[in-house]
Amino acid sequence: MAPTLPSSLSPHICILTSPDLSELLEKASLPPLPHILQSFSPLPQVTTRTATLVSIPHASFALRFSDLQDVEEACREDEEQRAIRSIDWMSARISKRCGKWVQDVDILGDKEGLRTPWWDELRRCVEGDFVPAKTEGWNHPVALILAVSTTAPNPLQAITALHSRSVHFPPWVDSNFLRYTLIIHPQHSPLSDEEAGALFNAVKKQFGLHSYLLPLGLPRTPPPPVPVPALLPRLPPPPSPDSPPQQDQSAPTSPHTPGSPTILNTLRMEERDIQQTARFTREFVVMSLVPWMEKCVIEWNENVRRFTGMPYFSSTRRLPSRLFSSTRRLFGSQPPTPAPTPPMSSSSSSSLPGRSTSVSLNGGPAPPSQQRRLAEFSTILGDSKLAVTVWEALRKDSKGGSDILPLLLSPSPAIPLHAQTSLTSIHPHMSDLPPHAQIRALLCAVRWEAGISTQDFLSNTLEGERWLVWAASNAEEAPSALLLAQAALLSTKKKARRRAALWYVLASNRLEKCGIKPLTMYFLRKAQELYTVRPSKELSPSFWDSEGKSPMVAEGQEEIMSGIEHPLGRLLYTTGEVAGAVRLFLSLLRGASAFSNSGLPMLGDGTPKVPGNDKLYLDDFRVAYNYWKSTDPDQASGANLQIPLKLCVSKQSRLRFPGDNINGDTDVWSSRQEDWTAFWRAQGGKTSIAPSGKLFWIDLIMQNPLDAEINLSNVTLIVQETQLSGSDSIDDFVEIEVIKEVTLAPKASSLVPISLKSKRPAKLSITHAKYDFLSQLPITESLASRGRQQPTYAPDVVIKVEVVPSDHRLLISYIEDERLVLLQGENKTRPITEIWMVSGADDEIWVGAEDISEDSKALTEIVRSQNSLKPQEPRRLSLKGSEHSSGLQPGEGIEVSAILHAESTGNHELSFLFVFREDDSQPFYSTKLARSYEVQPLFEISVSAEPSQLENHAYILDVDMTNVSQTTSVDITQITSLSPQGTMAPSQCSRFLLGVSPWSEGSGSRETLEYVSEKLSNLLKGVEIGPSAPPDIDLHCSHISKAPKRKSMQGAAIMNFIQSGRRKYVSRNIARVHPYITPTSHPAIFPLYNPAAVDLIVFWEIPSRNISGHLNVHGITLGAGHAALEGILEEAESAKVKRSMYAETRRENMEVLDAIRGSEWNVEMNPVVLSTRDIGTKLHDFTTGPCHIPLEFRLRNHSLTLPAQYTLRLQSKRNDSTNLLPPPYLGRLTFRGTIPPSETTTIHPKLWVTRPGAYDLGGWTLETEVSIPSRGTGQSVRKRRYLQEPPAGEEAACVIVCDSQAS
Repeated sequence: MAPTLPSSLSPHICILTSPDLSELLEKASLPPLPHILQSFSPLPQVTTRTATLVSIPHASFALRFSDLQDVEEACREDEEQRAIRSIDWMSARISKRCGKWVQDVDILGDKEGLRTPWWDELRRCVEGDFVPAKTEGWNHPVALILAVSTTAPNPLQAITALHSRSVHFPPWVDSNFLRYTLIIHPQHSPLSDEEAGALFNAVKKQFGLHSYLLPLGLPRTPPPPVPVPALLPRLPPPPSPDSPPQQDQSAPTSPHTPGSPTILNTLRMEERDIQQTARFTREFVVMSLVPWMEKCVIEWNENVRRFTGMPYFSSTRRLPSRLFSSTRRLFGSQPPTPAPTPPMSSSSSSSLPGRSTSVSLNGGPAPPSQQRRLAEFSTILGDSKLAVTVWEALRKDSKGGSDILPLLLSPSPAIPLHAQTSLTSIHPHMSDLPPHAQIRALLCAVRWEAGISTQDFLSNTLEGERWLVWAASNAEEAPSALLLAQAALLSTKKKARRRAALWYVLASNRLEKCGIKPLTMYFLRKAQELYTVRPSKELSPSFWDSEGKSPMVAEGQEEIMSGIEHPLGRLLYTTGEVAGAVRLFLSLLRGASAFSNSGLPMLGDGTPKVPGNDKLYLDDFRVAYNYWKSTDPDQASGANLQIPLKLCVSKQSRLRFPGDNINGDTDVWSSRQEDWTAFWRAQGGKTSIAPSGKLFWIDLIMQNPLDAEINLSNVTLIVQETQLSGSDSIDDFVEIEVIKEVTLAPKASSLVPISLKSKRPAKLSITHAKYDFLSQLPITESLASRGRQQPTYAPDVVIKVEVVPSDHRLLISYIEDERLVLLQGENKTRPITEIWMVSGADDEIWVGAEDISEDSKALTEIVRSQNSLKPQEPRRLSLKGSEHSSGLQPGEGIEVSAILHAESTGNHELSFLFVFREDDSQPFYSTKLARSYEVQPLFEISVSAEPSQLENHAYILDVDMTNVSQTTSVDITQITSLSPQGTMAPSQCSRFLLGVSPWSEGSGSRETLEYVSEKLSNLLKGVEIGPSAPPDIDLHCSHISKAPKRKSMQGAAIMNFIQSGRRKYVSRNIARVHPYITPTSHPAIFPLYNPAAVDLIVFWEIPSRNISGHLNVHGITLGAGHAALEGILEEAESAKVKRSMYAETRRENMEVLDAIRGSEWNVEMNPVVLSTRDIGTKLHDFTTGPCHIPLEFRLRNHSLTLPAQYTLRLQSKRNDSTNLLPPPYLGRLTFRGTIPPSETTTIHPKLWVTRPGAYDLGGWTLETEVSIPSRGTGQSVRKRRYLQEPPAGEEAACVIVCDSQAS
């Protein structure tokens, strides 16, 4: 079965009628003869034969009939001018019909198929072209039918005149066509049937056997119309000044096309006449046209093979003479069919036998070559094998063929290359096609879409929808726009929605420039629908909860949707759909997402330079909404419009009471409330708490996400009563301020304080903010914020306040209101008024009037620490100063002193929450007290530690302090060290060199290490961490002071400050090192002190100003560690821990392991350090013999818990990097032994010196081995080995021996 070709590739047959025949048809109410015969196309069940005698059945065989005079006239028109008229004509037809098409397609809805009415109309207009082209021969006539009627005065003379008439074709039109004579014999003809038969025989003798006598009834009364297939529309001829305007010869649209008019294409012919005409049409095709074309194919193929020697045609053998035995009556003994040649008057033929290459005498284009016509005829006849071979040959010679091969070949990856080649060969610059090139590209696209099966065309191998986009190029015309729209429709069927939406947008942009608004809006809506469809996201449902996002919200497409919706809104507004335009303009006010700013150029300050359109959207919305309100106010007010963005930042908006700082942080007070709630719940009490007073404010934070200024009016709040306590409405007892106007700058935020006042006690919820957007549109915006994730999100949180009676009120204030300025580490005393006081975790404050420290004569002390990171609890203030010991009476007041210690320089806020109640049966009420203070820098302190060369100290601490204050000189009164395992003594007090020695008499160090190891092991295994507290630990305090009395660490106030400072440092360090461990679990995992830690407390005073204070120095860790957590880390890496839905990802788990491995609890180092004793310069009289010199090597084990085995090897080789002599050792060179924890051992090698000189003592190697016991039974002992050599680059130790007798 031959493939069905597009109708534009069917044989083109021209018809020349005599005047009498035209008059006869007109009187019979019939259209011209070409239109009548076109109604019988295509013919069903036609069989052709290939060059190898293979029969090819055709399910349908299409024909195209045209009037010869119309073709001749059209050939005279300039090609470029005709292309311009064709584009305008197609655009006008589409613009005229598209409104009804869109309505019909909207009615069909989702039933839209692969054919749309506008695409069918475009395809029919393209396929209706009948003008022969210079680049191809499909429109060149294959046959010429000369038709007359027997009503002519002299029919034979009329036929002779038609045959003698010359064909006025241009030089590029192929003149090789079949001439056929048709005689129509009507029933009322003056000639009888016998006379008509005689005329027919005479014509056959004179003009050949290609003749036919067609008898028709043609009654004088026209019969009823009979529906026939619609004719293809054709471009009307160009108007001329001296000719009347011609009607559009295009036929009505097909009745099966949505949007087609009700008028059908009909013929007023009797059934007998219809059968006679159909019989003629079939006989013309089967008995004349097809055999003539087969004969041409055979002869042209033989000529090409014989005279060109092309091997790719050699497979087709010459047909035997029996092919013509049955058709000799038609062809006789005619010579071989000539090659396609132009008229002899305007062209000349080459002398090559069997092949004619016509060249125009005036330099014009030549007609199609014989090879080209061979390929076209073979394609029409269904000889695909021969046709593909010839088309491939033409393609290789760059003579075309790439546009037809996709219709004949099976789908393969090479087919898209053929399509691309055919388009690029049309014009060298596909980005800017002239009109005639646009028409050619459009014709190729239409043929591909119609000639390739839909399944193959949409396959991933061909991706035919992309071919349509290539053909559309950048032409801003309606046909190219419809190519893009069809490509988008095909992509939609392939579920490529994003690509389809893009092509719909491009098509709408081009149609908008052409003024075709209905289709423009339809395509924009289709693009909007496609972008609204969210792709499936194969993610866990818990992902959206953890990220706080909705799976239905697509980020990063805001700019794309704006590019679709804004032009659609403007078109809706201009076409009168104001309500839809207002909603679209309002939806555009969404602000730019974080994805929109990626990849954009940056300004000088680092902000992205985004070309915003927000102001344009705001202006369009303002104009459209004003017009809507003026024309239909009822509908506009009842539309319930909402802006797609939130201007109120709910999480940052806060309650503010009298006395609060307007710039204060609401999170501080929330944290204080939570601290109190957790504390009181742990005490077993109820957690109800209410603020006192009636007047308060809502500091509403409003942020403008748009890149344009927004003005709001009538900004206020909506308040609801949580628990109804009366019958009156909320407006009767709550006064809410209304802000007349608020202006938000582009991308800026603003604080809008709104006051509220309640006339009676009530529990209120501030649920919504209310304002007029752009002073026009009333908007109500929710102030609810999302609850905490634990592990799923809690219900939304709204701002709530409880207004209590005025008798529950406590006034708290500072006695001194001047600005509070402290020096770094200063202890400041200020009287305040109180009850239960809740302070921050980082606030170092002591309530009471006692001195910060006590005096002591002892050089050392031992203090007991709870060793917990748990923050300080709320303090209950004493009321002993009141006149009534039972409590404060109305109007009564007391003063409470507090000591504040601060070391972090800069400005800070001191925020206290005071909680009080009348008695145990009453709920708690709260009030707040805030104070700003500044801490000025005083010292810069740096501490470095290194192993000591002295026997009585393990380490030397070098403390460097610099006075950076702008005040007078500062006295250092005392330095105190606190360490669980070390003591400190002055080494050089003038330089603040401090010697540290081990101390093992305290308790708690080993228990602390075991506690941390157990807790971290449970953490890594996923076991629940219990609330157990760390064990207590003893701290050894060493005081260094010149004064006879020293400040003791036994006082509660000083220990509170020391432990608070330590707690602040450790908490911040843990949060930095272990970011994946929640801060709330830190007190249950980590203790306050590491057994290897050493803290320094530097006490200072300024006598001239009578102020004093102290500074804490943290971060010093001494002693050798042995990777105490390595065992639990190995277990965690090898264990298969069960993961829950909310478990950490593998990357986060690895980061947790790495953080623990690199923490201070898992440090590892070589515990043994070697030092040599400097023996100075030795004098010896070498005349008495060699010199015997004893040396001293000291090995110190810095491990506090484990012994170390060592092997010291001495070497007598020369060091090339120095000028020293090699050491001449005498006796043993290898020393082995074991050093207990925190102990030293001394090795005494000997030198046997035979001559004076400087001898190098750096040639040694120290090997150390430490056995680390396992954590549990059944586990092997881990051994660590270390190798140590003299450090490179340092000055080598040496001994100098001089001859005492030398002069």
